[in-house]
Amino acid sequence: SPQPLIAPSPAPRPPARWPLILPLVLVGIAWLQELIDSVVFGGRWNLPIGPGTPWWSLATAPFSHSGLGHLLTNTLVFLPLSYLVISQCIRAYASVWIGVIVMEIPIWWFWPTRSHGLSGVVYGLLGYLLLLGLLERRLISLAVTVIVLSLYGSALIGLLPWAGPAGVSWIGHVSGFIGGALAAAIQARESQDS
Repeated sequence: SPQPLIAPSPAPRPPARWPLILPLVLVGIAWLQELIDSVVFGGRWNLPIGPGTPWWSLATAPFSHSGLGHLLTNTLVFLPLSYLVISQCIRAYASVWIGVIVMEIPIWWFWPTRSHGLSGVVYGLLGYLLLLGLLERRLISLAVTVIVLSLYGSALIGLLPWAGPAGVSWIGHVSGFIGGALAAAIQARESQDS
């Protein structure tokens, strides 16, 4: 009697690598912009948001920095926080970026000075990670919140207008934090609904 043909199961797909590469690509864009700014333009090619800047500056501002020190400081915090958010899911990471950019719009329209740098996104990632544990109340999320608070909690002082050094855009930090907090609220609601 003929044997039924059993289709071989497809080989497992390797895990997607682009979520692991994405933060490196994003920070690489910032480093490339800073390198071109320093070498070609002598530090005069900044792409901030603020009065009189075009709408697309909302997308360029995170990649523009006021020097290598500014960029290095942001990079050292941006990468670990990015990977903590991506470890949850890439959609959460995209939500933080969208939240940060949306919250930049009032600064672009109304704030009297210009603002740029990855620190708005850093504070967005921080806001997301700190709030998600409190909103979801799951053990792993709470553990991440406690770890992030213990490692990066001192950065919260940067949300206060009088506490930061001159020239640091505390309003960019606050708007980024709010954008990340909104992303956390949306993510927590979706987790509870599913």
